[in-house]
Amino acid sequence: MEAQHQLDCLGLFCPMPIVKVSKRIKEVPMGEVLEILADDQGFIDDLPSWCKMTGNECLGIEELDGELHGFVRRTVE
Repeated sequence: MEAQHQLDCLGLFCPMPIVKVSKRIKEVPMGEVLEILADDQGFIDDLPSWCKMTGNECLGIEELDGELHGFVRRTVE
């Protein structure tokens, strides 16, 4: 999946990846995609839940070589 922005949350544990996503998504222009790199397995449930709560669009999470790659489209001001 293609993203215009990236956020490295490797080595961080809950709730820090979502805290960082919350801050970073505000810097992403409306309609663009933020890719989040994480390795905390809780991120698999946390990212879709956060998107549902905030109204941003979760485009999915892929696992590659032990790293999780989450994709969020900014849809909320």
